Amino acid sequence: MKRRDFCKLSAGALLVGALGAGLKISSSQAKEKAKVYFSKEITPESLVKIYNKVNQDIKGKVAIKLHTGEPNGPNLLPRELAQALQAEIPDSTIVECNVLYGSLRQKTVSHKKVLEINGWTFCPVDIMDADGDVNLPIKGGKQLKEVAVGKNIENYDSMVVYTHFKGHAMGGFGGSLKNIAIGCASGKVGKAQIHGSGWEIGKKFLERMVEGGKAITDHFGKNITYINVLKNISVDCDCDAHGAKPTCPDIGILASTDILAVDQASVDMVYALPEKDNKDIIERIESREGLHQLKYMDKLKMGNRNYEIIEI
Repeated sequence: MKRRDFCKLSAGALLVGALGAGLKISSSQAKEKAKVYFSKEITPESLVKIYNKVNQDIKGKVAIKLHTGEPNGPNLLPRELAQALQAEIPDSTIVECNVLYGSLRQKTVSHKKVLEINGWTFCPVDIMDADGDVNLPIKGGKQLKEVAVGKNIENYDSMVVYTHFKGHAMGGFGGSLKNIAIGCASGKVGKAQIHGSGWEIGKKFLERMVEGGKAITDHFGKNITYINVLKNISVDCDCDAHGAKPTCPDIGILASTDILAVDQASVDMVYALPEKDNKDIIERIESREGLHQLKYMDKLKMGNRNYEIIEI
């Protein structure tokens, strides 16, 4: 999809522009749209405030899924943001899984050392596949019928998906979908299922990634919510220990109970920036056919591409 065609991608993009122009959307117009909350401020206080807008179904033992990053990763989100969020959520634990590629995070023992290096010491961190995998079914999957995820996912009643929105070498961009799809897949089995042989890029990989994410959203049902932080938006993922310096300015925090809406809104806000600010990240997204994530999520009925932005 080319930049000139992007305006056709979603009604959400039009809504972002309307809000920027100071226009109001009537309640009847917004009735069928997903709610996406937005804060321009990226602070612990604004993060907690926006979480409290989307936490109505978060209960019981809560998994906070975030990307803990490679050792001293250059573009990681400030730790104090996650620390404030975790402190707000009773009975919560940060969760991760081991990785497939060559890294200290490939094995549990050395992965735990990386957690210490990166400052994830303020609360428990559960490496969910430390004791093995469990298979989750994928309803309607075209590429995969099931995916292996960290076994300990079964210990949680709810999940808060706290995502650093940025580029990705294979997916084009990584939002809430990538965070749970690859992030919850077990290092030895699930990540190999999603990446496929040869680690090829393109639509088949993206569809496997979406299907992996659907397994997680179906598993938690309504007891899952999503926060995307649009800060330090490099073209590279936090899985790259030498990720490129961000050339895209910080935008803010988005949150929703709808995974498709929050990722669509994040992409729309990036595309709405001046070309001098977004050309690198857009090149990364389009060169990997990354927008296919959104199209396939829609096809699998994972959420609503039409949304209203509610600024707080």
